[in-house]
Amino acid sequence: MKNSQPLRRFLQLINLESDLDNFDNIHETIEKALVFKGTNLWILVFAILVASVGLNMNSTAVIIGAMLISPLMGPINGIGYSIATYDMPLFRQALKNFSFAVLAGLLASTAYFAISPISTAHSELLARTSPTIYDVLIAFFGGMAGIVAITSKQKGNVIPGVAIATALMPPLCTAGYGLATGQFTYLFGALYLFTINTVFIALSALIISQVLKLPIKGAIDESQKRRINQIISLVLALVLIPSIYFGYNLVQKENFMESAARYVDNVAVVEGNYLLKNEINPKTRTIQLVYGGTSLSEEQKEEITTRSADFDLKNVVIDFQQGFSYADIAIRNSEVEALKAEINRLGMIIRDRNARLSGFETRPERGGELLAELVILYPQVSEVSYSETLKYIQGKTAPETLTLVTISTIGKSLTDKEQGQVEKWLSTRLGSESVKVFFDK
Repeated sequence: MKNSQPLRRFLQLINLESDLDNFDNIHETIEKALVFKGTNLWILVFAILVASVGLNMNSTAVIIGAMLISPLMGPINGIGYSIATYDMPLFRQALKNFSFAVLAGLLASTAYFAISPISTAHSELLARTSPTIYDVLIAFFGGMAGIVAITSKQKGNVIPGVAIATALMPPLCTAGYGLATGQFTYLFGALYLFTINTVFIALSALIISQVLKLPIKGAIDESQKRRINQIISLVLALVLIPSIYFGYNLVQKENFMESAARYVDNVAVVEGNYLLKNEINPKTRTIQLVYGGTSLSEEQKEEITTRSADFDLKNVVIDFQQGFSYADIAIRNSEVEALKAEINRLGMIIRDRNARLSGFETRPERGGELLAELVILYPQVSEVSYSETLKYIQGKTAPETLTLVTISTIGKSLTDKEQGQVEKWLSTRLGSESVKVFFDK
């Protein structure tokens, strides 16, 4: 007897019947929550619009607020409760009202996203399009908490928490977004998540209602019971199997991301090469590695690829990209030095040309100097003109400087001998062999 006392205490501790509300009160509570007209209808529409705005602006706080005021839980609990108690009129009413609520919510969210100027799919929207087995567990245990609270004498504040955890409103709004923008991947993914939440919340209500042995409201034979159970099993299978597949993919994705992250850390430094950037894509099982330093050889790439096997990365594609390399820097430095040398060469040419032009500009008085000196030797000389020009010779790329001197006389002209003496004197005086002298009377 003493050994059985702890077990009795434990059973009393977990016993739900001790706090069970009156059956009529439970039935009345569930029946009232089914109604979607007047106040409840407007609350639903406003909650849908608030959730749509929250998803549109990627605001988690606004989305949570919309889930708190949403009245969608009522008909879902009614569906599960009515099946458990075989209350077919209540089931038809719950299903009808739930369908109406879903249609109203879908229309309201579609209308909002159709006129919203912002059409970007933020993270809060994307999170409602890929349901997994974990969403099944959340809906199931959240629904359990909800129906236990409804059947309890002390209702507490469980229902709002269940509404947040099971998140009925956001996927319905995301489906409206997909419908408004023509992105049917979002539409079907969100509707599937909404279906998961609906089915497993209703299943929770059904199971708890049967565990608590809530009284059966309608007469039903065994063949009808079997048929109902078969339909329930089929619906559960249709909803559950895809979520298991998606959940498996999620686990595989997380495992790949974790293994790839460890692998990337291991190959961060490879013989003078440093990993500058990496990108992991679990969908295509691709890891992109961008290295800087010396250019990777084919042997080094093969070694890095082989290391992936140490981290259980099978069928992975390693995509190598070269960032900066020391060889590129050396080539660029040599190119810079060559450019500097060319700039210096051109600068010297320009300075030389400028010097020559400056020389031309400082010689306008040269003709006067020559006139003054020639008059002393040859008084008949009356005029001297002086200029410098460029002489281009076939076969030579660079021109030569040619000095032109014109001498005019008055009265007696210079003899041929005197002209030869003047030409020699000018070559010596000007320090150039390229002097062309013209004599004019």
